[in-house]
Order: sequence, then structure tokens, then C-alpha cells
Amino acid sequence: MSDSQRFPVAAHALAYLAHKGAYGPEAAAPSAVLAASVPTNPVVVRRVTALLAKAGLIATRPGASGGAWLLRRPEDISLDEVLRAVNGCAHLGSTPAGAKGCPVGEHIPRQVAKALTAADVAAGEALSKITIADLLAEDPESLRPFAPHSSCPVAA
Repeated sequence: MSDSQRFPVAAHALAYLAHKGAYGPEAAAPSAVLAASVPTNPVVVRRVTALLAKAGLIATRPGASGGAWLLRRPEDISLDEVLRAVNGCAHLGSTPAGAKGCPVGEHIPRQVAKALTAADVAAGEALSKITIADLLAEDPESLRPFAPHSSCPVAA
């Protein structure tokens, strides 16, 4: 699974669990059900839910009667927490090493790395104002000023 796929899958899975009221083992959603909602492979969902469980956002139970459930209310889970849980970042790429002996090649990677850090910090700050509950709301205040990103497919 690519780094850029983990965060959207994680946010979707958490929103699905909240929508279904999965707050305990009796209401656990199996990875196959979560995967059908995304849609993706159940293995992808299991990898993501393992990260979310490690971060304390959900609990999971393996096996035929297994699945995942929320440990916190959706309004108490901010998207920056989700991003950190899946080891995500703004994912603008990573800097190449640069050519030895080239004044630009030796200087630019360090500066680009700083710029990527700045973007990561800005993304974290923006995501800290959005919760899983906001993803389920029709027109949440936290997302009202924004339109879907032009490169992202949006269901009609």
C-alpha cells in the first residue's frame, strides 16, 4: 500500500465505524465490510486498522467474528491524529540527494526538506481542525470554505 493511500483509507474506515455506531466488540465491523465501503482490498484495511489500533483510536479482534470498533467518539478524533497514526505526511515527496560538487545540488536538498517540513506542519495544523464527525456531516463549518481538490475523484 502506498503512503498516500493510508490516510484516506484510515479516515474512511473511522468514518464508517462512526456511521455504523461501532463502539464496542459487539458492533465490530469486519475488514471485508470496511474494504467494500472504501473500496479496497481487505488486506489494505487490516494494515491500516493495525496502525489505528496501535495509536489507540480503535480496537480490533481477529478471526471470523472479528472486526474493528472505535475507542473514542468521532468528534474527539481529529484528522491530524489520524495522519500521525498511519505515519502519514503531506506526502509531497522526498528530496533527492543532489549532485556532489554542484553548488545547487549540494544546497537544494536541505532547503527543499525544510520546505516539506513547513508543508507538513501546515497540513497538520489544518487537519487538527477537522474531525471524523465532520467527515460525516453534510456541511460542517470546518470544511465549508473548501471544494474537493481538483485531482481527487468525487462521487456524484
